[in-house]
Amino acid sequence: MADGVIHSSHWGAFRARVENGRFVEAMPFEADADPAGLLENMPGAVHAENRVKRPAVRRGWLEGRSRGEAPRGHDEFVEVDWDTAIDLVAREIERVHDAYGPAAVYGGSYGWASAGRFHHAQTHLKRFLAATGGFTDSAGTYSHAASSFILPHVIGYDANVADSHTWAEVAENTQTWLMLGGVPARSMQVESGGMGSHRGAPGLAQVARAGVRAISVNPIGGETVDHGNLEWLPIRPGTDTALLLGIARTLDAEGLADRAFLDAHTVGYDRFASYLRGDSDGVEKTAEWAECITGVPADTIRALARDLASTRSLITATWSLQRAEHGEQPHWLTVAVAAMLGGIGRPGEGFAIGFGSEDGIGSNRQPFPVPQAPKLRNPLAGTEIPVARFVDALETPGAEYDFNGERRTYPDLRLVYWAGGNPFHHHQDLHRMERAWQKPETVIVQDPWWTPTAKRADIVLPATTSLERDDIGAKSNDTWIIAMKRAIEPQGEALDDQEILRRVAARLGIEEAFDAGATLRSAYELSRARAAERGIEMPGFDAFWERGYVRLPAAPTRSPMAALVAGTPLPTPSGRIEIFSDTIDAFGYDDCLGHPAWFDKHEDAVGAAYPLRLVSHQPTTRLHSQMDVGDYSRSGKVAGREACRIHPDDAGARGIATGDVVRLFNDRGACLAGAVVTSDVSPGVIALPTGAWLDVDGETGLERHGNPNVLTADRGTSKLAQGPTAQTARVDVERYASEPPRVEAFDLPAFATR
Repeated sequence: MADGVIHSSHWGAFRARVENGRFVEAMPFEADADPAGLLENMPGAVHAENRVKRPAVRRGWLEGRSRGEAPRGHDEFVEVDWDTAIDLVAREIERVHDAYGPAAVYGGSYGWASAGRFHHAQTHLKRFLAATGGFTDSAGTYSHAASSFILPHVIGYDANVADSHTWAEVAENTQTWLMLGGVPARSMQVESGGMGSHRGAPGLAQVARAGVRAISVNPIGGETVDHGNLEWLPIRPGTDTALLLGIARTLDAEGLADRAFLDAHTVGYDRFASYLRGDSDGVEKTAEWAECITGVPADTIRALARDLASTRSLITATWSLQRAEHGEQPHWLTVAVAAMLGGIGRPGEGFAIGFGSEDGIGSNRQPFPVPQAPKLRNPLAGTEIPVARFVDALETPGAEYDFNGERRTYPDLRLVYWAGGNPFHHHQDLHRMERAWQKPETVIVQDPWWTPTAKRADIVLPATTSLERDDIGAKSNDTWIIAMKRAIEPQGEALDDQEILRRVAARLGIEEAFDAGATLRSAYELSRARAAERGIEMPGFDAFWERGYVRLPAAPTRSPMAALVAGTPLPTPSGRIEIFSDTIDAFGYDDCLGHPAWFDKHEDAVGAAYPLRLVSHQPTTRLHSQMDVGDYSRSGKVAGREACRIHPDDAGARGIATGDVVRLFNDRGACLAGAVVTSDVSPGVIALPTGAWLDVDGETGLERHGNPNVLTADRGTSKLAQGPTAQTARVDVERYASEPPRVEAFDLPAFATR
């Protein structure tokens, strides 16, 4: 295997330089004009000391001891051979199926896994569990659960994953761009499935060169690269809904709403306007009312409304806005206010969801499916639980709950099988999750590293990284398909996720149903055939693999909103944009009405006890928790812990200086972090990125590494979507006066002989 073999990742394509069988450098792909620094994480992570080298079983589980005596996360592991591990997994699946039925198996494995579209851990795990007779799956994503369930009611589709405005359209047509959540440069380094060339930052630069006025509404400054036309509008976290209502009331009161558009293409505006005027609750949603909630001056809100109405305007909202209490509301209001402005359906005007949340948003999608592992239908489809309600299900089997108009019942989960994800990073209130995690009878984890989740498993199976297997990198909104060629041999006894599951399937007698002839070649050739149906030529697999990539033509613009104004109805009950939804209204929810609305936040009830609002955004030095063990991620730590940013006023009042180890705390938990004092954070706000590998002191409960999800609340956004609410959290912070404890996040677990 020669140096320079082509490969891909979530942060871009690259060529792998290998010396003496060791991956030493990820050299950016020659076509990428804006490569991500995150590539520097890869060599150190691939060869990290905490790789899972061989199958291992928790000693207490192996010996049949109770979890109270030997709890997960506090027990030794015993390494076993592959035959023993496969037997244990197969027997346990059979036992749970026989005793409780397939619904007792949770396979909602969640996470970005590898950029490879064929060796996608979750896809293969769900294929396998479907072949066993079914499993309990998850519904929605932590990224945009609230939005993905509200928008189909409002516009008939999920705008988080649908076609949007392109960067070129914004540059050529937009005059005023209101960026709710900004357009974070760090998030434009990454793309699920990878990319051949980054497009986000160059696209934003194109917009700036065109002179578009851009207003970044964000409690944190510096999130969006300033090319000279950017204005920072600080706002209290979680209050974008109130800002939009203040804008909407100004448009309504001053006769600036486009009634012709509203009458032709929406339903329910008058009922919404009645709410804005306070007819239903006695509270007029004026700019002054919005100022009290958001901290944005009333005069600024009124001026912004008038500017949006008098120019070709675009309103965008990042995914982060809806990861909060009542997260359905800001994205619903983004659509509603854009409808009031009347530009929906025209290039560069109206609304768009997700700009700045991934690199590829702002680029059109290919009209055919890219190569990927085929899926199998889950025989238990329709019984999924909302992804962020996993802990509720563990704690209260048999309990009823509301979800998107249905009354559902939590299953009795006895076996959890996870592959390609780290729930002890992305879930909220991790101390609560730690307790609930003890309830299943068995937890199986496939992973390349001893992550916090792997350390809390019963059976751990070593999986390869993408560098140790052949795969295909692709995303529907990219123009590149990358041959991800294996660069090094598997580390230790690691196997591909597909091979692990094939062996278990063979032991269960379902290998044919699981495998079904799915190969890298067949996945590519199926995609090639679908492309040909659209008039797009791709080379055969052998030619593609030899060259290392395929460059596709740019996809044409496809806008459901342009089709709407041209006369094609939307797939909503009315065929129009539903500013008032009779469907949602009929659900009778007290936390999600038939129209967009403001709701007070549970977290604000704590008031002065925890005066700082926590923003737990995506990190700059990694993707979520991926490769936190890498050199690039570690270089961004402060005092060996995740860096938290705090305003000088808040730091000065607490005697905190840059470089200090600080303790963030509330009534759910506490964590240590390294302080960075900066005016880029609004007063009253503290910013701590997600993804530091969880490291809890077993005696004190103190998280030592800077994982903010020991502080966040595990509460659903509303009965409609039941999404995560990580961005609604109140905390306080103090300088840590004692000698800071050692961080043990990357240590190996303890091992014992059988």
